[in-house]
Amino acid sequence: MTTRTRFAVLLISTPMLAFVLLGGLHGRASSTGDDTFQHLRVFEDVVSLILNNYVEEVKVDHVMDGAMRGLADGLDPDSAYLTPQQVKAIESGEALPAGDVGIEMTRQYYLRVIATRDSSPAAKAELQTGDYIRAIDGKPTRDMSVFEGMRLLRGAPGSRVTLTVIRGNAADPKQVDLVREKAPAAVVTGKMLPPDIGYVRVGSFGSDVTERLRAEAAQLSKAGARYLIVDLRRTAEGPIESGVEAARLFVPSGTLAVKAGRDKDQTGRETISTRSGDGSISLPVTILSTTGTSGAAELFTAALKGNKRADLVGERTLGRAGVQKLVRLPDGRGLWLTYARYLTPAGDPIQGKGISPDLEVDEPEAADFVPTTAPPKDVVLDAAIDRIRGKRAA
Repeated sequence: MTTRTRFAVLLISTPMLAFVLLGGLHGRASSTGDDTFQHLRVFEDVVSLILNNYVEEVKVDHVMDGAMRGLADGLDPDSAYLTPQQVKAIESGEALPAGDVGIEMTRQYYLRVIATRDSSPAAKAELQTGDYIRAIDGKPTRDMSVFEGMRLLRGAPGSRVTLTVIRGNAADPKQVDLVREKAPAAVVTGKMLPPDIGYVRVGSFGSDVTERLRAEAAQLSKAGARYLIVDLRRTAEGPIESGVEAARLFVPSGTLAVKAGRDKDQTGRETISTRSGDGSISLPVTILSTTGTSGAAELFTAALKGNKRADLVGERTLGRAGVQKLVRLPDGRGLWLTYARYLTPAGDPIQGKGISPDLEVDEPEAADFVPTTAPPKDVVLDAAIDRIRGKRAA
């Protein structure tokens, strides 16, 4: 197939795909349809001008792949344009390698750290929310999707991966070498804070998070806890649905979340409600959050806060509540596309907005990678304890 033949095929098929994407995003109103076709005409003009006027012969496949990546990237950080190899891996059900480094990422020019899992290789290397990952094993992330980046971080336990990291306004990147390890299903720990406050740290959500939360709460209650602090700061790992299931422990009745597709008439909305036996934990709850609180942790927070089962202390959460699926394209490529989003029990959006705290307290961040000799004062936890004491006194 000649270059011009490939170009003709791509010129026909790419606008068709763009129409699907843009039309799906903006609805089916006639005015929006007119706008969509206008964008497609401009797209065709741009491609034609590039082919006929660019100083060098154009590598059409490369240009078109870039255009399609741009379309997907323009939707949200978790949507992606997939290669045939990536599509085959998903369709085959091929399991990802067991080893990871404990990082959740989003996209902001480069890949950016949302949070690191407690005691993971990334946490031990002192990576933190907001760090930019400029390269993974030397491969630049400027045009890399979150989908691809997360998979590059996976590998066999014991294998190594090198990240090029920029923090804040630092002029020079730092090379961070990490050794992959097998991740636990969930990270849940607990302790008593004198005199009667139980503290539970949920470092990640997973298949066993509900049972582990139940067990920790029961143990703390037996030890004399009358109040419960659930620490979700920098918690971003785990299937998003696990946040709703864990919330069932605390909410006896009502709506836990709303799952919404693109239907404007709300016919595609699914209301997720409590079931008989939910709400077994009745202790008053205070949740701690940061901008690294994301995904399942946000759904858990929204469910408790929306049902007046918890106060939220700390920072506004990230705002990441989408669900993705594979959409296969005729040429073997595909889209990893956000097809639905979770909303709060009241039907308010979480995606891109996050959840606002009842008491806003900013958590200090390290400006560089120099280790501290003493742990910093935990201003968020202290504020939560003071709030509980104030309510108790009242």
